[in-house]
Amino acid sequence: MTRQSAPQPTALTLHQQSRVLEIGFDDGNVFRLPFELMRVYSPSAEVRGHGPGQEVLQTGKRQVDIVDLQLVGHYAIQPVFSDGHDSGLYTWEMLHDLGLRQQALWQDYLDRLTAAGADRDAPMQSAAPAGGGCASHGH
Repeated sequence: MTRQSAPQPTALTLHQQSRVLEIGFDDGNVFRLPFELMRVYSPSAEVRGHGPGQEVLQTGKRQVDIVDLQLVGHYAIQPVFSDGHDSGLYTWEMLHDLGLRQQALWQDYLDRLTAAGADRDAPMQSAAPAGGGCASHGH
């Protein structure tokens, strides 16, 4: 199947109380992306690093909110998170991919927390590993 162009959004709703971005696409998919997932997988260099193995594991983002949302051209959004993070550009294609792979990405995040001995709710630390045991999983 050849993809001529990335799916385009048809609806975008911020649900502040449930901390979810609901986004509908013209291919019929509707995704509910938790703010926490979006924040943890931010496409910014601050989170992704500058190459493989440079990723910075994000913690303490369960209660993060999106306090502002800017449309960037006709291809992306740039959310401002309540922790001050605002440098991630989320393209429609990336948001669609986050939606399709949400379960796997979530599990990967939990696995990376466990491997790092980090707690999902621990505040971000510079380099010292957190003492966490088994964080309670919401799924």
